[in-house]
Amino acid sequence: MADGLAMYDDMQQSSPEINVEEYAPLVKRIAHHMMVRMPACVQVEDLIQAGMVGLLEAAQKYDASRGASFETYAGIRIRGSIVDEMRRGDWVPRSVHRNARRVSDAINAVEGRLGRDATDQEVAEELGVELSDYHAMLADSASSRLFSFEESYGDDDGYSSGDSVSMPFVSPFDGFQRESLKQSLAQAITQLPERERLVLALYYDEELNLKEIGQIIGVSESRVSQIHSQAALRLRGRLSDWREQN
Repeated sequence: MADGLAMYDDMQQSSPEINVEEYAPLVKRIAHHMMVRMPACVQVEDLIQAGMVGLLEAAQKYDASRGASFETYAGIRIRGSIVDEMRRGDWVPRSVHRNARRVSDAINAVEGRLGRDATDQEVAEELGVELSDYHAMLADSASSRLFSFEESYGDDDGYSSGDSVSMPFVSPFDGFQRESLKQSLAQAITQLPERERLVLALYYDEELNLKEIGQIIGVSESRVSQIHSQAALRLRGRLSDWREQN
């Protein structure tokens, strides 16, 4: 954090109109919100420290002429900095990644046979495990970063007024692929079971935490985490055709 304080001193000189300390609560809110994708060994303080680096970089690079508010741009930078920290230290065991792929493949197989949404019990039977074991696999996969909008786009100096980052140069083919993925993902989300759509909307659009979502839909915080993970893995399976074609 000492490096972060040094950066802060520099930024006070380069961007005197931005009081970084005022946005510290934004860093904490985003860090707590992103804890859902972290394994138990990760402390929220680690995410807050990574987020502060992003906030300081945002204060240094923010350009009001681009149209976005500083809070919007800072939020992008904070999330990006936390994701970068996640990438540097992959705390998720390989077995979790393998099980996540197994779950996604099982969901895809059941839905391919039945032509409808697969239930928890049906997926567990496809995997050959007890329902409680399947739910444990979902809980583990919550930290495996399978469903991260932040990782879908590069983090660069360019930005838009929405919660995304624009690349300074993207080849026409890459741009087409990115837009195609976004459209396919959006379409796949509309076809999720109602409860899974609701959890994703409350988490990503409304930025509620798991406890708040659980209070709204009447289930425990751990069950919300399972629903979130299952939605991510269901989407992964349904987008497998897109990945093979592209």
